[in-house]
Amino acid sequence: MPRPVSRPLVAEFLGSLLLAALVIGSGIAAQRLSPDDVGLQLLENAAATGVGLYALILIFGPVSGAHFNPVVSLVDAIFGGLTWRRFALYVPAQVAGCVAGAVLANVLFDSAPVSISTTDRATWPHGASEVVATVGLLLVIFSLTRSGRAEHAPAAVGAYIGAAYWFTSSTSFANPAITVGRVFSDSFAGIAPASAPAYIAAQLVAVAVAVPLLHVLYPKPSTHAEDAVLPRTDHHPTQTGGGAR
Repeated sequence: MPRPVSRPLVAEFLGSLLLAALVIGSGIAAQRLSPDDVGLQLLENAAATGVGLYALILIFGPVSGAHFNPVVSLVDAIFGGLTWRRFALYVPAQVAGCVAGAVLANVLFDSAPVSISTTDRATWPHGASEVVATVGLLLVIFSLTRSGRAEHAPAAVGAYIGAAYWFTSSTSFANPAITVGRVFSDSFAGIAPASAPAYIAAQLVAVAVAVPLLHVLYPKPSTHAEDAVLPRTDHHPTQTGGGAR
């Protein structure tokens, strides 16, 4: 029998919601707490995101794999660790979750529930940064899962994203769902609607770069590899795929 999809979809929605609330909410807090120091604002935003992401992966990993990210789900499907049907269900849940998380973050800080961002980020350095940031994220995740070290993924992903806030000019969105979500908050972490398509395009380009690299570096998944950041509890024996996240 096929495994049920309701629990993983709920996990992906809630995880994406909390991720967007974490990223945007900590950005709003940083902007208010350190209004005259942009560097300190970025440090506060990056630190909160890194440690919060670690916790979210631990919470939701056993249920859905804790993707929260369409490009992660896409690469997982390419490697056979996620069915295409599940991928088609994950993506809307992730996008809806990130939009809901943006609304929640606005409400938590007594702002208008929806405020469209005016922060223009569409430049060539930002686009290149999104390719680099997203390739790096995919390499971190799938190098660990394809080599049987998935237990290290929560810490590694949180650490990488925290660092990528600083070494990329785009501050490492690396996620089409959260790119859409950030449009709905005119705050420190927001992105103008006109800039979002360029970011999403760069993130998809990163998939085309990362998949061949992973095939070169890890041509065959380890016999001990797992197909999620953390092993899911609802696996069906015929759907564990090729060991990719």
